Amino acid sequence: MSATTKRQRDRRHLWHIWSPLAADLTRTMLVKGTGAYVTDVDGHEFLDASSLNLTCGYAAPDITRAISAQASRLHGYDLSVATHDLAGAVAEGVAKLMPTALSRTLLTNSGTEACEAALLIAAMYAQNVGQPRTRVITFSAGYHGSTVISRSLSGLPHLAHPFNSPLPVSRVDLPLAPRHMRVPEALEPLLSAFRAALADDPDLPPLAVLVEPLLNVGGGVVLPATFLTELRRLCDDHGALLILDEVSTGYGRTGRMFGFEHDSVLPDIVVSSKGLAAGYAPIAAVSVRESIYATFDRDPFMGGLRFGQTTSGHAIACAAALATLELIEREKLVERAAHLGESLLASVRGLVGTGRVTDVRGLGLFVSLEFEDQNAATNAVTAAAEHGLLLRRQGAVVMAVPPLTLQDADATALLERLRRAVEQAA
Repeated sequence: MSATTKRQRDRRHLWHIWSPLAADLTRTMLVKGTGAYVTDVDGHEFLDASSLNLTCGYAAPDITRAISAQASRLHGYDLSVATHDLAGAVAEGVAKLMPTALSRTLLTNSGTEACEAALLIAAMYAQNVGQPRTRVITFSAGYHGSTVISRSLSGLPHLAHPFNSPLPVSRVDLPLAPRHMRVPEALEPLLSAFRAALADDPDLPPLAVLVEPLLNVGGGVVLPATFLTELRRLCDDHGALLILDEVSTGYGRTGRMFGFEHDSVLPDIVVSSKGLAAGYAPIAAVSVRESIYATFDRDPFMGGLRFGQTTSGHAIACAAALATLELIEREKLVERAAHLGESLLASVRGLVGTGRVTDVRGLGLFVSLEFEDQNAATNAVTAAAEHGLLLRRQGAVVMAVPPLTLQDADATALLERLRRAVEQAA
C-alpha cells in the first residue's frame, strides 16, 4: 500500500485524539523508531523530542525481548479473579522507589484511570475512618486526565465538558505569570492561595490536594523550591491528603526518580504512569500509604477497593515495566537526565529574546520554551519538523522532552535543530 493510500485511509476512518478535525496529522505518519529517532512513510527521519512516554527510546532490546517472551507465555489475566507473578513484581519495584510509607500499589492502564482511582481511594478512605469528605483542591492550570471526574478538576478551557461536576473542586490560579513561578518570591503568594483554598468552605472540609510537581499541559510551569514541603504542612493542618500526580514527571524525567524528590516531601498518594513502561505498553500505578490501604477491610460492600479494569496490571505491560525499571537503574538514566537537562537548559536559555522566545524553563529533560503567542509557538514546531525535530506544544509553550537515553551527539543535534527552528519561525 502506498504512502498516499495510507494517508487517505487514516483521514477517512480515524478520529484523532485531542486534535481539531481540520488538522491533518497524516503529514507525519510514522512507521519505525530506533533510539531517539523515528521514520515516516516517506523515509524521512526525525529526532523525537515530543513524547513524555519515551524515557528509554525506541526498540530498546531488553524491553522488546521482555514483551515478546511474556506474550508467548501468558499475555494477561483479570486480577480480580486471580493473579500473575509479574503484577506483584511491578508493585514491589515501584514500592522500592517510593518513600517507605508508600508500600502498596494499585495497577491501572493509564494516568487518567490512576488519578481517578487516587481520588476514589482518598474519598473511600475518609469514609472508612468516619470522616467523609469530597472537596478537592487543584491548580486551575493543572491536568489530571480526560474522564469526567479527572477533567472536572481542571480549569483549563479545553477540558470543559457538558456534565455537572461529580465532586466539589476548589481551583488555585497561578499568582504570577508562568515564567515567574519558579523564583523564590513566588512561594509565599502561591502558598497563600492554597491556604485560602483549603479554608474556602467551612461546611466542606478538604479531602485532598492533588497537584503536579511541574505543570505539564498547563504550560510547563516550574514551581518554586520547597513549595511541596510547605504544601504538605498545609495539608496536615487541615486534615487533607496530599496526592501528587507524577504521570508526566515520574521515572527520571525531571532529573530525579520522581518530581517530589526535588523537595524531599512525603505524599500520601502518588500517581505515576508514562515512564513506568517507557511507552511500550499502557500501565499506571497508584502508590498509597500502607495505613490508607489497611482501612479498606472496613468497606461495607466488599471489604476492599471497588475499582479496577479487566486489563489492570496486564502481564505484557508488567513485563515492559519491569524491563524499563531495570534499564533505568542499570543505565543510570535518572542521573543522565539531570546532567543532560542541565546542559540543554543552559544552552537553550540563550534563545530568550530571539525568535519571539520569552522564557526558557524546565527540570531535567523537561525543557519548555515560552513564545510571545500561540502562533509563534506553532510556527516553531512546524519549522522544527522541517529540520527533522519533533516537539510538542501546549498553547504558547513548546516543549522538548527527548528520551533519557539520548546520546551526546543526539543532544547536540537537538539543540542545533531547535535553534534553526526558532530562527526560521521568527
